[in-house]
Order: sequence, then C-alpha cells, then structure tokens
Amino acid sequence: MTPRAQTVETPPHPLAGKRMTGAEMIVQVLVDEGVQTIFGYSGGAILPTYDAVFRYNDEHRDEAGNAPIPLIVPANEQGAGFMAAGYARASGRVGVCMVTSGPGATNTVTPVRDSMADSVPIVVICGQVPTAVIGTDAFQEAPISAIMGSVAKHVFLVTDPDRLEATIRTAFEIAATGRPGPVVIDIPKDVQNWVGEFQGTGLLPIDAYRQRVDALVASEISAASAKSFFDMLRESRRPLIYAGGGVVSANASEALRRFAARFGIPVTTTLMGIGACDTTDALSLQMLGMHGTPAANYAVEDCDFLIAIGSRFDDRVAAIPEKFAPQAKKVAHFDVDPCEIGKVKAVQWHNVGVLDRDLRQLVAWADRHRINTDFGDWHRELAALKKTYAMNYDRASPLIQPNYVIEEINRHTRGEAIITTGVGQHQMWSAQYFDFRQPRLWLTSGSMGTMGFGLPAAIGAQFANPEKLVIDVDGDASIRMNLGELETVTTYRLPIKVVVLNNFGDGMVKQWQKLYYQGRLSATDKSLYRKDFVKAAQADGFEYAVRLDRKADVPRVIEEFIAFRGPAFLEVIIDPEACVYPMVGPGMAYDQMITGDFIPSRTPNAGSGTPGSNSMF
Repeated sequence: MTPRAQTVETPPHPLAGKRMTGAEMIVQVLVDEGVQTIFGYSGGAILPTYDAVFRYNDEHRDEAGNAPIPLIVPANEQGAGFMAAGYARASGRVGVCMVTSGPGATNTVTPVRDSMADSVPIVVICGQVPTAVIGTDAFQEAPISAIMGSVAKHVFLVTDPDRLEATIRTAFEIAATGRPGPVVIDIPKDVQNWVGEFQGTGLLPIDAYRQRVDALVASEISAASAKSFFDMLRESRRPLIYAGGGVVSANASEALRRFAARFGIPVTTTLMGIGACDTTDALSLQMLGMHGTPAANYAVEDCDFLIAIGSRFDDRVAAIPEKFAPQAKKVAHFDVDPCEIGKVKAVQWHNVGVLDRDLRQLVAWADRHRINTDFGDWHRELAALKKTYAMNYDRASPLIQPNYVIEEINRHTRGEAIITTGVGQHQMWSAQYFDFRQPRLWLTSGSMGTMGFGLPAAIGAQFANPEKLVIDVDGDASIRMNLGELETVTTYRLPIKVVVLNNFGDGMVKQWQKLYYQGRLSATDKSLYRKDFVKAAQADGFEYAVRLDRKADVPRVIEEFIAFRGPAFLEVIIDPEACVYPMVGPGMAYDQMITGDFIPSRTPNAGSGTPGSNSMF
C-alpha cells in the first residue's frame, strides 16, 4: 500500500555501474522485483528482451538445472495475459506478461481491461517498433499507449533509455499500490538495444499518485468516526456485511473474519468476494446478487444496517439502487477508492483507507470501549431462511445436473482447491455450490465477464501455487475461446484438472432467450457442432481424457479424475435445459427473485413480467 521510497540508507545495488543493454536492465529489474515467472509470446520487437531472459536463465540455473525466471509460452497472447492475471489473483503478487508489438500487444487488450475491471495487479511489457519509425505505420506497429490508455491503470511509452529501469520499477509500484490494476509498458526495440550504466535504484517522480496513496495510508479512523459507526451498529437489530473483491485484493480477509466474529454480523459476498469469508462458517450467507443464494438476497431485503466492505454496488448486485437493501436505515461503506463512495448508493458513514488496518482498529476501539452486541434473534431468522430456502435442483432427473457434478467435486476438494472458471452458467453454478475456506481460491472474470478466462487463469494459478490442486470448471462455449491452452497445460506437465460442463451451447444466453425472447435461440444452440473435446484433449497430450454421460457413473469418475496424477480432462454431458437459479432478472429487485421449481420462494409470482429498464445482460 505504501509507495517505496528510495532512501540514502539503502545499500548500493551490487550491479550498480555495470554497463548493460536496455533489455538486460529490464530483466534485472524484474529479478529485483521478485518476479518468478513470465508469461509471454515472442516476436521481432521484443526479441532483445527475450534473448536477455534466455541468457539470464542460462547463467543462473540452480543445481537441479531450474531457471530462476521461467518464461511460459502460451498458444496466444490473450492466454499469456490471463495467465499473468491468474498468477496475480492466486498469489497476491504482481503477474508479468511480455509480448511483442502490434498484434502481440493488441491481443492483451482484453486481459488488461479484465484486470482493470477486477482490480488485478499485472505488468504487461510490450515490444514496440524503433523510436525513429513510431507513427509511420511500420511493420507490426500499433499505437499501444493510445489503445491501452483507456483500459489500463497506467501506460508508459519509454522513449528515453535513461528512464527505462526507473519506469519498470514504477510500473510495479503503481500496479500493486492503492487500488491494484494493470500497468502497460511499451518499449521500442532501440531502447532495448541501447547500452548504458545500470543504476540499480530510482523511481519516476509520480508525486501526485504517491500523495494519494500516502493520504490513504494516513487516513486512519478517528475516535469520532469509530463512535459514529458503533452508534449505528448498536441501534441496529439486523446488520449485514456485504463484502466484495476489495477485501481479497487488500489481503484483509482475516481482518474481515475477526470483525464479523467479534460483533456477530452475518456476511454475504459478491462474486469477486467469494472466499473472503469461509463459506462453511455459520456467519456466511454465501453470494448475493443476480444469482445469489436466497438466504443472502432475502437477508439484504430484511437488513436494517448494511455494511459494504470493499464492494461497489455494481449492477449485478444493486440493479435498482433505490430498492437495494430497502429496509436499511443506515449504510456504511469501506473502500480504498474514494470514487466508489456514493457513486451508486448514498451512504451515511464511510471510510477510505487501508482496509486490513482499519477493520482491526475498529475491533480494538470496540474492545477498549467494551462494546458488545447481541444479534441472536437475527441469527435465528437467517438460520430459518437458510433452511427454508436452501439451494436445490432436480435431484431426481435421469440427466446429469451440473449442480450434482460440482457437489461431487466439492466433496473431494472440501473447500481447499483453487477453482477457476470461464463465464456463463457453469461459472454461477460453481459460485453457488463450491466451498471456499480461504481467499484467492476462487478465480473468475467478474466485471468484464470474459469467456475463455478459466483455462489460462488456471495455468497462471498453478505456477503461483505448484503444490495446490487447481481445477478449471468450464463450459463448452467458454473453453473454445482459449482451447489452444490445453497444449500449454501438457507442455509444462501441469497437474491441472479441466472439467467441461457441456450443454451444447451458450447456456446463459440461452437461458435469457428462453425467459425473455420467447425461446428464440439466435446463434446460441451448438448441438450440431462437431467438436470432440475428448479427442482434442488427447491430441494435446492429456493421458486422462474422459467423457461422462451417465448419472450413475458420476461419483466413480469424479474420484478417478481428481485422483489422477498429472493433467486430467473431463467432459460432462449435462442436462441441456438446466438453468441457473435463483435469478434476479434484469432491472428487477430482490423481491422479484426467480427461484425455479426446486427452491421455494417467499414472494408469490416472483419474476413475472418483462425485464425492467436496466436490461443489461
């Protein structure tokens, strides 16, 4: 969170004064920043740096022959970007992606925007045509600073080689501090080939940015503000914590759990906040929102004090802001970004600062002032909601239900595995039916909703956590987007488990078409497509590649699949008519939540009618 200041006490870098090429300086700064893995695809404009990585690894191998900074080559640069993002999401460290100019760089636009939307710290290093020909439409030239400027947290175009190493260090600082995000560095080939003295220290003078971060660090909760917060809490009878991805990004999950437990406040999380609270904990209501659990959404309807922590009232949660938490007399909001306060919903109390520290300080303040709370009646109400409106599905169907598959996998993983997903129905079923005991186990594309995210993100997560079980739960449509990365899994002998829930189409879009477009399946039915996923996986080197199409075989096959040592691929033919429920339709409030045929609803005729004015997908 705090900018890294260079001080006179810092000992000189052991390589300070050594003459190096720009490319060698890039690699040395990456080493100094603690980078352990680079994901990328080579090309003409980035060749000097790729060569420098090769030489550095060749000169610094350990006794076992392992390279200190392995360079992982994907099938496509978009895959490299999502691998870097998966690495960052799973580890909390900055992910690094390195690509060439032109199409190499533009192929990373989607993962850069995805990382910006979900506050994920990555650094993308792009080669660029030589400085002298920038703007001449040279071979493989693209205006990356202009293109990325609108989707990244910050973009650098390095035209002064003397500022190269300071730029690389500053990029890492910006990516990781404040509200994390992606930083893009565009480096012309002549700057990479330039030779100069390595300084080993120095940052760019980004004073305004550092002042904002310093202000965050300095903005501790005052005694008056703490008293105001606890006055609202003591007046409350039904408080509810609404936690988002900011809790995970800030590494504040433990502080959140202690805060919730200290005061006995139930917790519901957004899609991005899953894992911030142990989903098996008695205080957990799991996910809220468009496809949130009934207990979570009904709790939002009933709460009288809403405490938003690291969440931003996005349209998937608060589609109609004035009807979101309608009985909440007070709303409090903790965030790292002042722009989020009051942006969607007015709040009566807020704090912009360092989340982990601020939650701990509130607990300490309450301890000193002997503040105790008793929300036993509220807990009993919520326990009744959980029991009455429990998640459920068609358990008697002869067809394989996706929920059943996830429950069976979850029985083996017990909330300890890293789960990545693509985007669609499989993503929502995974969010609903998997347990997550810790943060950074749930990796998905939230705000952007990018299909094709799951497989490359799993690769990045496996490199970040080589000892953990990593499972990509994907859909047949979503995995097609980056299917080429199956070969990356086997090339690097990663023990990733890939599950494809195949319903022969774009399931989530089909669900909307059935609900709101009289069942006209425009461009979403893929039942006539000829892709044989099992053969594709076998062709890419998966020794375990199985198709599961009999319900009776689910427990046996899932056990074999999870236990297989090495990469494993499982295609499951699921009920093509299975839908994700609950569902709060577009432009509708929680009291209009559709619960389907197997979950009770406390609102008669819920979900009837046409979509509201906010009909965003």
